[in-house]
Order: sequence, then structure tokens, then C-alpha cells
Amino acid sequence: MVAVSAAFWLVGFVGLALGGLFVLTPAVRPWTLVTSVYAHAGPAHLLANAVVVGVVGPAVAYGTTRLRFHAFFVSTGAVAGLAQVWLAGLVGPAAGVLGASGAAFALVGYVLAANPASAAAFDRLRLPPRAVAAAVAGVALVVTLLWSAPGSALVAHFTGAALGLVAGRARLLGV
Repeated sequence: MVAVSAAFWLVGFVGLALGGLFVLTPAVRPWTLVTSVYAHAGPAHLLANAVVVGVVGPAVAYGTTRLRFHAFFVSTGAVAGLAQVWLAGLVGPAAGVLGASGAAFALVGYVLAANPASAAAFDRLRLPPRAVAAAVAGVALVVTLLWSAPGSALVAHFTGAALGLVAGRARLLGV
């Protein structure tokens, strides 16, 4: 994240019109599905995401392989970014997105759903599929509202949290 963010900042500092290499926009360029997850708007944005990934990431990484962890991180970040640029564009002006917050929220969701206490609670409840979907949406909404900064990519945060909750419940990354 540091290297890609630094490259993005350097491009902006030099004044080159290469922001399209990093920013995910509604007119998706395939490489931005990856670069947008690792690039950040500024040091504070990078630090906020790095802290979450640094605190929660090891709990997820410990139970899986490096390849699975990074594939999960990039794919959930990319899907969350796509949701942000496409769905937020339906209710307001379409804008580009940067950052690992969707992936970070997916890691948080994964830890919440994959831990033994959550698994035991869900196993005992034996909820119908609609109730499970409502529970995932409700928890993702609470996580998003509690830990999102004003003006941030709320759709991406919600999407990441929901993806992480579903993946954690399915123990997708278990080896």
C-alpha cells in the first residue's frame, strides 16, 4: 500500500495526468481494480487503512495461505470499489474511488463471522436464509456506521463488511 500510494502521490506531485492508472471509476480500466485498492489519497487515508489491516489482518492471515489472503484482500477491495462507483453513482454524481477500506472492512467482517463464538451462535440459531441475509446486512450496516469517517466510501465499506461476514461464515480462507 505504501509503494503504490507513493507512486500515486508522485504522479500527482509531478503533475502528470496519470491518475487513471490508480483511480477506479465507473468506466473501469481493468488494472485499476488492483491499483485502486492499494493507492490512497494521502498519508492520513493510508494510515487509517493500514492500522485496520495491521490489527485485523494477521488474525485472518494466520489461518490461511499468503496467496489466499492476498486474493481475498484484492478481490474484496475490488468488488467493494465497484459497488461504490456504480451504486453511489445511481444516487449522486459518479466519482472515482481509492483505498483499501473495502478490503479492510472485509477483514473485519471475516474475523467477526469466522471466530468460534460467532460460529457457535449461528449454528445454534439455525436461521432461515432470509434471516441470515438480514443479519449479515444488519451487522455490515452497524460496522459501517460505527467505523466510517464522514464523507468516506460508505457503499464500499458496507460491501466489504458484508463480503467478509459471508466469507467468514463459510470459512472461505480456512486451510
